[in-house]
Amino acid sequence: MDRAQIVDWLLDGDPSVAWQTERDLAGADESTWLATRRLVASQGWGRRLVEQQQPSGRWAGGLYSPKWTSTTYTLLLLRRLGLPPSDPAGIRGSKVLLDEADWVEGGVSFWSGRLLAERCVNGMVLSIASWFDTDDDRVDSIAELLVRSAMADGGWNCRDYLGDTHSSFHSTISVLEGLTEWRRRTRRDDADVAIGSAQAFLLAHRLFRSHRTGAVVSPHFLRFSFPPRWHYDVLRGLDHLQATGALKDERAADAIAVLGDRRRSDGRWPIGPRYSGEVYFRMEEGRQPGRWNTLRALRVLECWNGGQEH
Repeated sequence: MDRAQIVDWLLDGDPSVAWQTERDLAGADESTWLATRRLVASQGWGRRLVEQQQPSGRWAGGLYSPKWTSTTYTLLLLRRLGLPPSDPAGIRGSKVLLDEADWVEGGVSFWSGRLLAERCVNGMVLSIASWFDTDDDRVDSIAELLVRSAMADGGWNCRDYLGDTHSSFHSTISVLEGLTEWRRRTRRDDADVAIGSAQAFLLAHRLFRSHRTGAVVSPHFLRFSFPPRWHYDVLRGLDHLQATGALKDERAADAIAVLGDRRRSDGRWPIGPRYSGEVYFRMEEGRQPGRWNTLRALRVLECWNGGQEH
């Protein structure tokens, strides 16, 4: 398939894929892709997830668990799908996360008795509350906690309360996504240094290698999953860098090569593995090309190559 055929195939998918394709690959004007994005609330995967919200404002009765049907993980997915920021279900769910959590260090905790607010979880909640029109000063408090709690190497680690001193790829990408959404929402520059340092952490590791030995940190980093849940992989890291204008760095070249290696002979990318756990439904099935991975990979490659696919 040539590029035009792949783009048409993406446009024929769920509204959540189509609006991002219009914005990032098809050159549509803002009014067009915003109109398609509004359909996420009333059609397809977005509607199916919204319909699962309970009268309490929660999903599956829980704040963070069960995985992957709880309030946190459902809202995280709805953010990725592009449920409009003004959607009442998203706003209400975001408020539930803020109102029903314990507050520690100025951040949320979903586990009683913790002395530290887990950085990765707060990154997720920050991305959710910043995407939706939550309008709550506590959102700024989470951002401020994450900025001041960056580790010496520039990233974050949810296990730092256990004494870990090296940042985690998993925690770092969740916090990066949260701070980036918060910066977009508030237009404040307080997090710019922290964002830049964390991106430098990823690039120093070539997005998947040990900074000491150059070995692949985990084979799972080379397998692309959507939704990624709390997990890091190379495509998630690359997609963040392209979205923030930080991709054009030669240290990303190894990861770009991995992206090319995973491409199918028809020009698309496979669906990829899934993380075990409860789901409301599967968005993509079988050993087929995956729209989510193809959309994300193609926009990364075109950013890397200056607007060209190859």
